[in-house]
Amino acid sequence: MSNDDNAFSLHDLRVEVVAPEGARLYCGANAGDYFELRGEMLHLPEGQGFSIYSLGALLPLLAAKQRHTDPNDWMSTDADIACPDPHCPSRFRISRIGLRTFRHADTTAVIHPSKNPS
Repeated sequence: MSNDDNAFSLHDLRVEVVAPEGARLYCGANAGDYFELRGEMLHLPEGQGFSIYSLGALLPLLAAKQRHTDPNDWMSTDADIACPDPHCPSRFRISRIGLRTFRHADTTAVIHPSKNPS
């Protein structure tokens, strides 16, 4: 997309719980539980929850994982994040599932420098 329209793209993400078969998980999750991040909106399947402690551990990585990264950057290749409970064997797998385009003016009240006459 051209820079003239101040557009940018973010990856939609799916975060899925993965765990060894038969493992006891202490975060309240089950293997296969997931949520999706579409733009800035978090979506959970009907009737499924997600631990705020697990979410807290993931949040700093999600914004970075949504953005385009160099193929050599570890953020491009590493997908599994450990549960924050050191006794829980679960992992959270972050997958890029789509690409969504946004416009600067639709996401902030701050005028883009290219549109600001000052």
